[in-house]
Amino acid sequence: MGSKSNRSRRYPEEFKRDAVALVRSSGKIVTEVAQEVGVSAEGLRNWVKKLLSFRT
Repeated sequence: MGSKSNRSRRYPEEFKRDAVALVRSSGKIVTEVAQEVGVSAEGLRNWVKKLLSFRT
C-alpha cells in the first residue's frame, strides 16, 4: 500500500523560508529553484503562496 506519507517529506520551516527567499531574490522560476534545492516544484509553489499570503 502506497500511502502519501511514504512519498512526502517534511521540511523545516527555515528551509522553506530560505527556498522562498531564493525564488524571490534570484530572478529564477520556481521550477529552477526547486531543482536546485531538491524539492518538487509544486511543493515550492505552495510554500511561496503560503508564506506570501501571511505577509499581505
